[in-house]
Amino acid sequence: MLHSSIEQRLRHAVVEVVPDVNLSDIHIQPCPDAKFGDYQTNALMSVAKALRKNPRQLATDVLKCLNVADICEFAEIAGAGYINFKLKDEALAAALAQADGHPDKLLGIRCKPRTFVIDFSSPNTAKPMHVGHIRSTVLGESIARTLRFLGHRVIKDNHIGDWGTQFGKLIVGWRSILRPQALKEDPMGEMERLYKSVSAECEANPETLALARQELKTLQEGDAANLSIWNEMTRWSMDEFERMYGRLGVQFDHTLGESFYNSRLKGVVDDLVAQNIARESEGAIVVFFEDSTELKDHPALVRKSDGAANYTTTDLATVAYRLETWSPDEIVYVTDGRQQLHFKQLFAICQKWLKSDAAPVKLTHVWFGSILGEDGKPFRTRSGETVSLEGLLDEAEERALAVVTTKNPDLSENDRREIARVVGIGAIKYADLLPNRQSDSVFNWEKMLSFNGNTAPYLQYAYARVMSLFRKMEPVAAQDPASPFSLSHPDERRLAAHLLNFGLVIKAVAGDYRPNYLCTYLFELAGHFARFYEACPVLKAEAAQRESRLLLCRVTGQVLKQGLDLLGIETVDRM
Repeated sequence: MLHSSIEQRLRHAVVEVVPDVNLSDIHIQPCPDAKFGDYQTNALMSVAKALRKNPRQLATDVLKCLNVADICEFAEIAGAGYINFKLKDEALAAALAQADGHPDKLLGIRCKPRTFVIDFSSPNTAKPMHVGHIRSTVLGESIARTLRFLGHRVIKDNHIGDWGTQFGKLIVGWRSILRPQALKEDPMGEMERLYKSVSAECEANPETLALARQELKTLQEGDAANLSIWNEMTRWSMDEFERMYGRLGVQFDHTLGESFYNSRLKGVVDDLVAQNIARESEGAIVVFFEDSTELKDHPALVRKSDGAANYTTTDLATVAYRLETWSPDEIVYVTDGRQQLHFKQLFAICQKWLKSDAAPVKLTHVWFGSILGEDGKPFRTRSGETVSLEGLLDEAEERALAVVTTKNPDLSENDRREIARVVGIGAIKYADLLPNRQSDSVFNWEKMLSFNGNTAPYLQYAYARVMSLFRKMEPVAAQDPASPFSLSHPDERRLAAHLLNFGLVIKAVAGDYRPNYLCTYLFELAGHFARFYEACPVLKAEAAQRESRLLLCRVTGQVLKQGLDLLGIETVDRM
């Protein structure tokens, strides 16, 4: 695509002037103000600073070696050493024609494929999924889709919490107070009731606590009866998780819970001790970080004094397994910000522990803020309970149904409910992805379901509006693919230029793991299309102009649909 071509030519020109320059630092980006052009680069300013050269003189020298006359109306120096580029209309037209039906061609030059493991969602078995799981699930899915769109190999692994101290209490409850019919009707609710009831009893009665610990010990030793109960809990939980993921349109390649790594934990600890990475301290096995200012006061337990392992031990075994099995270039963990210390410790241990002749795996923690209510406190029900994920999705669909019914009362109930499902679930996802992920997200039903402003319904409606245009054109004469492309109106050109930036935005999303860049791009695209649609007649235009404008409409619809799909959001042709 054009931006890739300009960037490649720019790099070649820079090398002619400065042979030893680091080309990875040479980039172009969209101009913040269209009056200066379509793209610009400020990369030469930092190069000049490093070489102690005049940046404008360096830019002048580079321009002499740069030939973009076939695709650019101009390439000129601005300010202290910027270079601005304005595309020729015919180059814009050719690029859009190539992208028609193939939005992936807007990516330009493909990057070298890499292998990523994305670790996200990670609910706990025997507990209902709640509102706190939505951010990890939605963000992780969008990252995975984006990386796959760019051509990378992506392995989605749901590292569920299916092993731990809670199961001793659950087994006690299962044996004593389980209601089989309630388990069939609401398995997660019944298991949550068991846990809460036995936990309260453990606090009041030391004998119950001792019994729960014994049941856990018996489970961990492989007792057949306790394993049977644990397996049934896991089966009920997985059925419920899959139902929730089905509603969210999320699928995993693997679901390897903590229990999968149980047999590996002793070997991990023994190896850490053998390599002098961990040592005994007050009966526990601990990793100290004496060489780290940040972690010096935060040692990491890898085996407790009672011999039990913990999250760090399991996560170390998980990293080792992933390296052995999938040979990833990068492992990405998508969790809330409260786990930052844990992952800093994990990554620091891995850096010492996992040594290989191959390039070291990159470990990345993609963390996010909390979901807050409009009162600025953690988002909960009116009674103060954690909001269940199922309840959240149900309410989103019902609220969306009310909005859709008001706007389109003549649609059949089935059609209205299907549109409401797409709009309601999409609204929740988009509201979660729109802010900077490291910011807390304020939950507001009215705002997220609005058809005005930067929301999923607004973008879904923009797509449906494009589709309605092509339904209306049925009686219009068939388009002539040989018709010349023209950009006779400023709003046509602004829309065309913005469409070409799709690839740059997708690469930025993947580079920083920030889908909010794509949200902003799609909102701006919908705005450009709305202005174009109001200013430029399409179906009533003369034949040649109509074909140009139909091309703009088609590619706009394709990019909107593709972009929303990368966010995990569905579209409908009618709203």
